[in-house]
Amino acid sequence: MLSFIVVVFLLAGMVKGMIGLGLPAVSMGLLTMLISPYQAAALLIVPSMVTNIWQLFAEGQVLRVLARFWTLLLGIIVGSIWSIFPRLGQSEFHSEALLGAMLLLYGLYGLVAKQIPNLSRYAWILSPLIGYLGGALTVATGVVVIPVVPYLQSLHLQRDDLVQSLGLAFTVSTMCLAIFLQQNPVAHLEIDYLWSVLALIPALLGMWLGTRIRYKIAEQKFRKVFFCGLMALGGYMLLSH
Repeated sequence: MLSFIVVVFLLAGMVKGMIGLGLPAVSMGLLTMLISPYQAAALLIVPSMVTNIWQLFAEGQVLRVLARFWTLLLGIIVGSIWSIFPRLGQSEFHSEALLGAMLLLYGLYGLVAKQIPNLSRYAWILSPLIGYLGGALTVATGVVVIPVVPYLQSLHLQRDDLVQSLGLAFTVSTMCLAIFLQQNPVAHLEIDYLWSVLALIPALLGMWLGTRIRYKIAEQKFRKVFFCGLMALGGYMLLSH
């Protein structure tokens, strides 16, 4: 089990190091093959929090990004508290299937989205709505991917602003997920955050390797392989549950 966790977070960290995202999606998708989504989400807390804070503060000017996207963050918080979806740990809800559908959609989006429409003029109304859906799906699947990532990309931000805004959204959603897991324990499923701290080591090593590999492999080629892999993993999870 330990070796499996190390390999998963090493791989997920490499993906994040190469393209700036994908750690939660890859790790949750692979971990749920052996453990419950609830336990997988608990394992994800520390690696995700540390790497996202790193991503958030790497460019500086955090307050400027916070001022621009505070309604998105408020929506994430509200969605994680009052979710319209069944939440992780609910006995009759197959969150693996919902996660699989999200990974499939995200992979498809990554492959076909060549020209992303510019939605920046509608950000004032879209940000809280997208944030709410993102927060609700976070406590349902353990991952904030759809619709937050495509939405932020649709605002046509500068590269550094996009990376930082993603880091901000991921940090807040991870904090919401950690609070949710702490306040909603599931019988017979123990949360041991020591394992999450240990998972941080291969995740950071993977990020370091990923940043080094980034300069040796064409990014577009890797992105295509990555999104195809997400679609295959999502399809497997969707069909097997």
